[in-house]
Amino acid sequence: MALTIGERVRCFLLVLVPRLFLALFRLVSPGTKRPKHLPPIRNPLLTLSAVQLAEKIRRREVSTCFMYPVLSFRFSVAIQEAARADKLIEEENGGEEVLRNRFPLLGVPLSVKESFALQGMPNSGGLKSRGKVLASVDAPPVALLKRAGAIPLGVTNTSELCMWMESSNHLYGITSNPYDLERMCGGSSGGEGSIIGSGASVIGIGSDIGGSIRLPCFFNGIFGHKPSKDVVSNDGQFPSCTGLQNDYSGSGPMCRYAEDLLPLLKIMAGPTADKLSLSEEVDLKKFRFFTVVDDGGSPLTSPVDNQLIQAQKRVAARLEADLGVKVKEVSFPQLKYSFQIWDTFLALPDKDGKPPQPFVELMADGGSVWPFWELIKRIFGRSEHTVAAIGLALMESSHSSKPSQFILKQMEELQKEMEDLLGTDGVLLYPSHPLLAPKHHHPLFTPYNIGYTGILNILGLPVTQCPLGLSKERLPLGVQVVAGKLQDHLPLAVALYLEKAFGGWVDPGMA
Repeated sequence: MALTIGERVRCFLLVLVPRLFLALFRLVSPGTKRPKHLPPIRNPLLTLSAVQLAEKIRRREVSTCFMYPVLSFRFSVAIQEAARADKLIEEENGGEEVLRNRFPLLGVPLSVKESFALQGMPNSGGLKSRGKVLASVDAPPVALLKRAGAIPLGVTNTSELCMWMESSNHLYGITSNPYDLERMCGGSSGGEGSIIGSGASVIGIGSDIGGSIRLPCFFNGIFGHKPSKDVVSNDGQFPSCTGLQNDYSGSGPMCRYAEDLLPLLKIMAGPTADKLSLSEEVDLKKFRFFTVVDDGGSPLTSPVDNQLIQAQKRVAARLEADLGVKVKEVSFPQLKYSFQIWDTFLALPDKDGKPPQPFVELMADGGSVWPFWELIKRIFGRSEHTVAAIGLALMESSHSSKPSQFILKQMEELQKEMEDLLGTDGVLLYPSHPLLAPKHHHPLFTPYNIGYTGILNILGLPVTQCPLGLSKERLPLGVQVVAGKLQDHLPLAVALYLEKAFGGWVDPGMA
């Protein structure tokens, strides 16, 4: 079975059109300015992990009120919550251990992706027409983090309707990368990636249906985890999942330090954490390690940057030297169709035959939107929607009513081969993205690169994004660490190792 002539023509156009527009964009764009990054972090408290900070708060070495002089968005509420935390510590007679068990995150600052409901805060999903919508309740994972003692700072920027690789919209504007303000922070949890990577927040929560946790973590040099299916609730978000999208979306933690990942995941999962083996001791020497260097040469995606290839090779070499294991290089021919698989499966109907809500309906927000008309309006600066959102709506309108049997077959084969390979003790290294953090707007011309992350959503595998130092441009390097279903403890353990081996997060101001 192979692609039909029509599918081949569509593939050719998918490659040709973005490349033509990229050439035009580079021709008319102004020359690049000297890269700018943030100044060094001056407050040492902002360089602590959540685990370390919570310990200092419980020991009364730090007042939780001291942690919040920089708040502007949720200032008064956060100050009240911090004061209550200080009072709770003062009145607790059971000692540190009781506080640790009841409130493991007591007083720790938390930022929240704006698409998650945080009571009293905006919940627009980056849609301008929802600019005045405030959440009346907390999304389940947000509520669990607050119950554990975390104090939300506020909400952070996303792409429009959380379906693009750059966090830009016409409600809040564009969010930049702390390592180079001319570059993107990723999306759709890009606001989280940027604020945590810059040291302005300690921990955060993101959602991921195609890389929306992992890409911002990669571009901003921090850790993040997309959990196995049905471990952390996806409820309480806008936009919500429809069709089969809930099977592919995952809500998870984002942080600067690997030691925060596991406790955050435990808290966010609640009783569902019992599905995982998060308390099980692991021995990395007993893992089976594999590495895949690229997607096999898809014509749709960019070649993997050599610095990323070399960084992944250094990881494999270090694992072999330190642990005495063998890291086997493998390949999957089906990965060449990663974008098509991701695009096809997100559009499939649910078990009752109901298709996902059309993207253009989400854009309309109860009104009406015509993508071609919005594109014309955008040219004259009159549309409320971003070029990315308009492009996605136009692409959606070109979808075939029936999924490609060839693509369905590729996914079926890939799923079986991947599950057989990983089992319950296998770990796979895979590039996070073929490029280092791109300049603002450049993903408009390389949209299919999302296949590197999106394919792992469709496969339903747990993935931890790990930083691996900086490139010659002083931009973060990184790698995805993948395991079998419900084996989240494996990549989390590898993240701890990689942090020690390669240094983890780097202060952008010191880069």
